[in-house]
Amino acid sequence: MQARSRSAKQDERTFTETARRAQIVNAAIAVVAEHGYPNASFAKIAEQAGLSSTGLISYHFRGKDDLIRAVVAEIMRVALEFVSNKLDGEVDYTTRLRLHFAANLALLDEYPGHLRALSSIIANAPTGDPQAFGLGEHLADFGRIQEERIRDAQRAGVFRDFDPKIMVMAMRGALDAAIARASVDPDFDTAACARELADLFDYATRKQS
Repeated sequence: MQARSRSAKQDERTFTETARRAQIVNAAIAVVAEHGYPNASFAKIAEQAGLSSTGLISYHFRGKDDLIRAVVAEIMRVALEFVSNKLDGEVDYTTRLRLHFAANLALLDEYPGHLRALSSIIANAPTGDPQAFGLGEHLADFGRIQEERIRDAQRAGVFRDFDPKIMVMAMRGALDAAIARASVDPDFDTAACARELADLFDYATRKQS
C-alpha cells in the first residue's frame, strides 16, 4: 500500500512537472513572437506564464538555450501535425503539392505566434551553428520528407526532372518570406498567397507534355 502511494505521488509529480514545462514553453513562444528572440527574457516569460519568479523556469530548463530548444521542438511538432492532417489521405502528387502551400499558410492563420517566434529564432540563431536549438535537425527532417515526396512524383512521371533539394529550398524560402511578410502586414491574405505559390510551383514542377 505504501509503495503504491509513493508511486502515485511520483506520477502526480511527473504530471505536474510536465504541465509546468508545457506552460513555460507556451509562454516563451508568445513572448518570442511578440518581443523577438533577443528580447525574450526570463522575466517576461515568467510574467506571461503567471509564475511567481524566474526561478521556476530555471528549475525546469538549463538556461535560455535549453528553453528555446524546447520551444523549437514544440513549434515543429505543432506544424508537422497540422500540415500532416491536412495532407492525410491525399495521393495525387499535384494536389498534395498545392495542399502543401494551403496547409502551411493555414498554419500561419491558426498559429501566427508560433511561426513568428520560429522566424525570430531562425533569424537570431548563433552564426555558423546549423544545429542551434535543434533547428538543423528538425529542418533537415522536414526537407528529407519533402524531397522523397518529390522523387516519388518524378518516378511516377508527374513531375519533370529537377533537383529535389533545390526545389525544396525554394519552396521553404517562399513560405518563410510569406511568414515574414504576414508578421508586418495586417492585411496580408494568406489564402491568396497560398494559391499564388501553388500555381507558381505547380508550373515549376509539372512535366510538360
